[in-house]
Amino acid sequence: MRFFDSHCHLTDAAYREDLEETLERARAASVEGVIAVASTHSDSWDALGLACRHESMWSTAGVHPHHVTADADGDEMPAVREAADHPRCVAIGETGLDYYYDTAPRAAQRASFERHAELAGEMDLPLVVHSREAADDTAAMVRECAGRVRGVLHCFPGPGELLEEALAAGWSISFTGIVTFRGYDTGLVKIVPPDRYMIETDGPYLAPVPKRGRRNEPAFVAHVAGAVAHIRGEPVEKVAADTWRNAVRFFGLPEANGRR
Repeated sequence: MRFFDSHCHLTDAAYREDLEETLERARAASVEGVIAVASTHSDSWDALGLACRHESMWSTAGVHPHHVTADADGDEMPAVREAADHPRCVAIGETGLDYYYDTAPRAAQRASFERHAELAGEMDLPLVVHSREAADDTAAMVRECAGRVRGVLHCFPGPGELLEEALAAGWSISFTGIVTFRGYDTGLVKIVPPDRYMIETDGPYLAPVPKRGRRNEPAFVAHVAGAVAHIRGEPVEKVAADTWRNAVRFFGLPEANGRR
C-alpha cells in the first residue's frame, strides 16, 4: 500500500530545520508521491528545486490568494509560466479565492484567479484551487473553466452546491485532515465518485486527528486516508489505491510508478 500527498507546502519555514527527516518519515509511512505546492512566484522556483532533487516529488507554480497584491496586474505571471514550463512542475496554483481572511481585495483575487486559469489552459496543466468563504464566485469560475481547464478544489470545505458544480465541470476534489474535525460534513466525502478525489495534508497546516495541534507533514496523509476510508465504509487499501491512481492521472504522471 502506498499513499500520495497531493498538496503540501514543503517550502514553508516550518520545515526549514528538518526537511530531510520529514521526507524520511514520509517514506517510512509509505508516502511515495508528494506535490510541493507553491504560494508565490518566487516560491514556485523553490518548490521546483525540491522536485528536481527528489524523484518522488513534483511541484506547482502559482500565487496563493493571500499573496495577491491590490495593484496586481499580472506582472507575476511570466515567472510563474517560466517555472511551470519545467517537466517537474505539473500544475498551476495554488490560486483561488479567500474571502475569510480577505488579505487581498476580492477583485484582485478574482483577476489573479482568472490569469492562472488562462495560463493553465494555455499550458494544458491542471489548476489547483483554494476556496474559503467564496463558494459562489468559485463556482462561477469553475463553470467558466469547464471544458477548457481541469482543476481540483483542494482542502475541500464545502458546501455541497460547490461540490456539485465541480463534479459537473469534470473537476476533482481533495480532502485533508479537516475531515477528522468535529463539525465537518462527512457526507461530502461519501458522495464523491471513487475516481474524482485525492487526499492531501496541506502541511504544515491542518494536521488530522490524532495529530491535531502538531505541525502537519506528508507522513500524516496516512491518517487522512484512514479517516476517509472510515467515512466511506471502504478498506483503507482501496482509498490508497484510488487516490494514488487519481493523483497520477490528474497531474499527468506515468502510470507505471508515478515517476518521471
